[in-house]
Amino acid sequence: MIDNSGDIEKKAVGVADIDSKSTSGSGEEILVENATGSTQERRAVVERVVGVLNYVPRRCRYDPEREFKFSLALNLLFAFAATFTVANLYYNHPILDILAKDFNVTYERVSIIPNVMQAGYASGLFFITPLGDLFKRRALTLGLILFTTLMWLGCTLTKSFSVFAALSYMVGLTTVTPQLMLPLVGDLAPVNRKAASIAIVSSGLQLGLLLARVLSGVITQYSSWRGVYWLGFSVQLLIFSLLWLFMPDYPPKNVGLSYLSMLLSMLKLVFKYPLLVQASLNGGLLAATFMLYWTTLTFLLASPPYEFSSSITGLFGLIGIAAILVTPWTARYVIDRFHPQLSVILGTGTVLLGQIIGTYAGKASVSAPVLQAWFIDLGTSTAQVANRAGIYQLEANSRNRINSVYMLSVFIGQVMGTGVGAKTYAVGGWLASGIASVGITVLGLLVALGRGPHAKGWLGWDGGSSFKLQTQEQAGDEGIGAEARQSGPGVGLVDANIISRTPDSTSSTRLSASERDRDGGQSGTAEKTALV
Repeated sequence: MIDNSGDIEKKAVGVADIDSKSTSGSGEEILVENATGSTQERRAVVERVVGVLNYVPRRCRYDPEREFKFSLALNLLFAFAATFTVANLYYNHPILDILAKDFNVTYERVSIIPNVMQAGYASGLFFITPLGDLFKRRALTLGLILFTTLMWLGCTLTKSFSVFAALSYMVGLTTVTPQLMLPLVGDLAPVNRKAASIAIVSSGLQLGLLLARVLSGVITQYSSWRGVYWLGFSVQLLIFSLLWLFMPDYPPKNVGLSYLSMLLSMLKLVFKYPLLVQASLNGGLLAATFMLYWTTLTFLLASPPYEFSSSITGLFGLIGIAAILVTPWTARYVIDRFHPQLSVILGTGTVLLGQIIGTYAGKASVSAPVLQAWFIDLGTSTAQVANRAGIYQLEANSRNRINSVYMLSVFIGQVMGTGVGAKTYAVGGWLASGIASVGITVLGLLVALGRGPHAKGWLGWDGGSSFKLQTQEQAGDEGIGAEARQSGPGVGLVDANIISRTPDSTSSTRLSASERDRDGGQSGTAEKTALV
């Protein structure tokens, strides 16, 4: 009798192996299918988000055949967005001690948070802001705000200090959207209201710096630091929603320009335009003296003869806010009616007057630092708006890069002013820090006076010293011809504050309603007035 048990066992084992392989294979197939499905779901989510960012409501679409009226409501929306976007950088300043306790870290370690956010902001000014010359600013702005909102939510929820610091850097990196809006205002605003429109948004920037500290201190006193951050998160969502509904679309001006070429062109702009260098140096020096004052003011008011509480010291911020709110009227009735350099000189002189009063009478009477705060904030705001009004006329196609160069100089000045203020006060008190402020402001005034309003070179007043606005035929200032030579949208004519204006001047910029033909033109009127 033949024993077949071995063969039977082998066959059984083979069948088991086959079953095992088939089972394993089906399991792998299920895993692959699940992975593929999750990838497709993620891709679908990303596509939906991109679709939302790229969608433009009909009233906001670009159309070169129809004029766009840049309304006060839209101007105020941009200012609101600028105020509470830049506030992200300063909410943490008054509550560093509370952050240290909550995260259980030392004061020395928690002090890196403002530095990390400022480092992120500087990186964004250099690497992200110039992208406004390459891409549509509406989609770019909305994308950055959405990313900032998500990073801010992470800061609000995390319990890890390392994660909080890393996310703070990312927030600083993308909190540059106001620097995309300002050049857009230069494109959209009517010629006869350009400086005033820029002033409204610029005032929002400085307002955010002061308002953030007040809100953070008050809310934290009655709640926790996370309450401040939840407020910031909510406001960011509101800003995203409002800009998605009302921010006008505008086509890119430099199609085909590479990112590396764009960054290198920023250096070329510095060597090409003396006005850009003059404005950047003046803006940086004024930013330094501004930060120096606000850094050392707390030390003065907390020491004899005043010894004020922190709440009373905080009220000085209201003086700065009041001065900033005056700037749009200064821009409307001075900057828009004369050559911008006149306002730069007057603004810098106003800052110098405030520094002299505060430095030499600051300990004699509390009215001295009050007047100092008013003059410094008013003068700085006026000069900064005038500097922008001038440099935005150099090249329409390069406004975002020009703005990046200017803002990098301002940022460096802020850092320098904070450092100099702390060191000089530690060495020689209020008088020493004040003398440093006066010296820095004098340098800023010399820069403003070193080159005339119509000079073609780097120094001197050739071309005359008149601050009256010139006609296009008379204009000899740099950048006027460059403006007309640009091929960007809405740049068929010279668009300059330094050229004469008529009362009925209107913006040459166009906002779109390319969908108008689809509905027989019936929505044209409604679209035109939707943002008014």
